[in-house]
Amino acid sequence: MTTSNASRREFLRRATVLSGSIGPAALPFAMNLATMNAAVAQTSDYKAIICLFLYGGNDSANMVLPTDTASWEAYSTVRSTAPDPIALKAVGTVADGAANAGSPAALGGVLPIVPNFTAFAENNTRTFALHPAMTDVQSLFGAGRLGIIANAGPLLQPMTKAEYQSNTLKKRPPKLFSHNDQQSSWQALAPEGAKVGWGGRFGDLLASGNSNTVFTSISAGGNAVFMSGQSVFQYQVGSGGAVAIGNITGNLFNSAAAAASYRTIITQTDAAHLLAREQSVVTKRSIEAQVAFQTAFTASAVAAPTQYMRPSTRTNANNDLAVQLQTVARIIGARASLGASRQVFFVSMGGFDTHDNQNRGQADLLARLSHAIGYLDGVLGTMGMRDKVTLFTGSDFGRTFTSNGDGTDHGWGAHHFVYGGAVKGKEIYGRFPQVGLNHSDEVGSGSFLPGVSVDQIGATVGKWFGISDSNLNLVFPNLKNFTPDLGFMA
Repeated sequence: MTTSNASRREFLRRATVLSGSIGPAALPFAMNLATMNAAVAQTSDYKAIICLFLYGGNDSANMVLPTDTASWEAYSTVRSTAPDPIALKAVGTVADGAANAGSPAALGGVLPIVPNFTAFAENNTRTFALHPAMTDVQSLFGAGRLGIIANAGPLLQPMTKAEYQSNTLKKRPPKLFSHNDQQSSWQALAPEGAKVGWGGRFGDLLASGNSNTVFTSISAGGNAVFMSGQSVFQYQVGSGGAVAIGNITGNLFNSAAAAASYRTIITQTDAAHLLAREQSVVTKRSIEAQVAFQTAFTASAVAAPTQYMRPSTRTNANNDLAVQLQTVARIIGARASLGASRQVFFVSMGGFDTHDNQNRGQADLLARLSHAIGYLDGVLGTMGMRDKVTLFTGSDFGRTFTSNGDGTDHGWGAHHFVYGGAVKGKEIYGRFPQVGLNHSDEVGSGSFLPGVSVDQIGATVGKWFGISDSNLNLVFPNLKNFTPDLGFMA
């Protein structure tokens, strides 16, 4: 069967699944599969997107900081609450080796960055910096391969503070400030209970360009609704590759014959009962996919990540996020063997719910994050794949600008990174909010009112990935309320 015939069959199968499983409402989405870029299904080019999710709600106000005089004074005033102030030190402050490890004094001054200010010129009246533990991110920003998206979060439509406070003029996103609901809102555009994420819907639309659609949506960071489509399902892997069904090879109860018999039983496709037969078909397909994946994955080798310096202990440690990205890089290296031209990946790290011990905890987390992105950049550079891969960060929400004395509470808008060779880096996209309290950019305790929607981030990445404008409006139903392209992709 030719690739084009396989693609047509895949489209028909998916259209049938979509229309049959969720009814007439799915038909526009299903039929638009027919109008997706035909070039994707008939070309050998490759693109991948990676969602890097920061579970717990990252305090991005200590990750990306305005350092102009007025902003810094407001920042230092609000975030200097005792007993363990979370205000970082000014640019140029020398790290104090005698201070407690991980403390602002021990970290030294924030790291200056100089945006081009061509994307959003209104930010050019201010200066900016990064958390002191983010040296790799600072370098990538300066090299033009990393950009910052300012003050983003789930939104249904643009909203002012007055409109938020009235709660009648415009509709708020549901269940704000809740971990589970906002994780789902970021990944699936709806609160907890959503079944389909926008990464998975990208997979639905572009899987027909892959000769083996099983390997379209791959998670190295655990189960995530972001990766689930209407017909594409996430394929979960670990650092060693795909997880195999146990006891179907080698010995079972010290018997090779028993293992072989067990495999025969669970893959028997001539069972009399329809459900049993279908279960066997699915199991057989899973086993075959695992073997194919593992063969390709094993043959793909990339350099292992180095350790990172852990600020809270001043010792080197392994970086599990970098290991997840190593796994992704190995899969990208195996793309030809896996028959993939478009792939969606998911990686994650937790621990960002910093109600207390934020100084040391977040310093370690951001050091790991920066080191992992730097590692990915080096590996992709060696592979010649930087311009084929785009990574972006997500998180439950930002955190309050106020401090409880050693941590922060749940907020809303947050700053994020987008990385890749196709990214127009060294820029800040979106108007950077005011800092401090009691201004038009916050809705209480310094919780930022987002100026950029998740839909805009997804649509900008999706357009580069090959999703048509009409399909972007189906994936992101609120996109019509916003400027659809933030401009950070080449």
